[in-house]
Amino acid sequence: MKEIFESPLAGRYASKYMLHLFSPDMRFGTWRKLWVSLAQAQHDLGLPVTQEQVEELRANLSPIDYDFVAKKEAELRHDVMAHIHAFGEAAPGARAIIHLGATSCYVTDNADLILYRDGLRYLKSQLETVMLNLCDFADQYAAMPCLGYTHYQPAQLVTVGKRATLWLQDLMLDLEELDDTIDAIRFLGCRGTTGTEASFVSLFDGDSTKIDEMNRKIAADFGFSRLYDVCGQTYPRKLDSRILSVLSSIAQSGCKFATDLRLLQHDRQLEEPFEKTQVGSSAMAYKRNPMRSERICALAKYVMSDALNAPLTAATQWLERTLDDSANRRLSLPEAFLAVDGILRLMQNITFGLHVNEKIVAKYVADYLPFIATENLLMAAVRRGGDRQNVHEIIREASMRATERMKNGESWDLIDDLSKEPAFGLSKEEMLLELCPENYIGRCPVQVKAFTAKCREMCTDASSCMEAISL
Repeated sequence: MKEIFESPLAGRYASKYMLHLFSPDMRFGTWRKLWVSLAQAQHDLGLPVTQEQVEELRANLSPIDYDFVAKKEAELRHDVMAHIHAFGEAAPGARAIIHLGATSCYVTDNADLILYRDGLRYLKSQLETVMLNLCDFADQYAAMPCLGYTHYQPAQLVTVGKRATLWLQDLMLDLEELDDTIDAIRFLGCRGTTGTEASFVSLFDGDSTKIDEMNRKIAADFGFSRLYDVCGQTYPRKLDSRILSVLSSIAQSGCKFATDLRLLQHDRQLEEPFEKTQVGSSAMAYKRNPMRSERICALAKYVMSDALNAPLTAATQWLERTLDDSANRRLSLPEAFLAVDGILRLMQNITFGLHVNEKIVAKYVADYLPFIATENLLMAAVRRGGDRQNVHEIIREASMRATERMKNGESWDLIDDLSKEPAFGLSKEEMLLELCPENYIGRCPVQVKAFTAKCREMCTDASSCMEAISL
């Protein structure tokens, strides 16, 4: 029986990696690693912390006695203190020096910075995998003409591959923003209750060089080369705004891609994967709904709205620290990571198996090509000696008649109508020679090849994680 609510993000959408990254074991295990790093740095710099105590802590990073933690937290009403006591129970010889000179945000904030950095790096690899899938797709269909749309009304021709580069460009911009955000993450270090490092001034007898070296050592243990220059008790919550902003940006791109695909699937031009035994509807057995794309749009809306949490929190942090950020951040940041993880996994699945119904695409081109070709036909008629304004009016009137018949479901033949106008000056056979779709796609193939080559150069960390996903 399942009697307790479980977040759908955990149960249906996120990867095992992301679920583990934000798990209690990872979070609280990282706290313990931070305590070990602090003790090691303090030992190395001459504080009364023995190497034996450091090694005892290191030997007892796991398991964590969560029952003990729960009892202590109920007693103390303080989660960090509960874990300090639990670590002390596991390593009694080091109990006296755990968390020496530190405040709670030493473990909570530094751990968050580590998790968010690693989460962004993982999402980067997922994003790049989607991009490479789309590069393959765009290259395959770089020269295949299809009907372009503006205002969702038929416009000039593009190619199937060129349209895919529009999705790719959105993702490329996300990748650039993601790289910038990862590079911007600094380590908080161990800075004390209000960021003054006063406790360490006392511990190190006023030796500032040792305080700086302690923070550099701890930061290096976790792969950080930079620390925030100044802080209150926490790292600047502006970083959370930046993180949720880039996650929202990825969600926006995913939603645009999925929305376009839903429109094209309605017209039967493109289709997301559909499994052999997949059911489209419990009632309408014939249905083939774009459920993956719809799910991307649903998750994207959640992430875009969730992104508002961080600026609201950053804007209302009082002076050196308030705690009204804690509950919000525990929800908004991990859930956004899980949702974007789900979006990118769905996009991987779709882009790996995206199907083009080439005959349907060609039919749409054929239906509208006579209208698209009329500008070229006008130029050809003028070269034959026709009056440009008269020819333009002939085309306009014939086009209106053809459009009216089309709207009424009647047969129509614009080229045949034009050929019957003596003033037009072109035979039907001559006009049909102008109806070559490849003549109306401009530089699409060249644009596609150049852009996908650029994207491939950027995607240096791609790694497919096509584990089973509940679709």
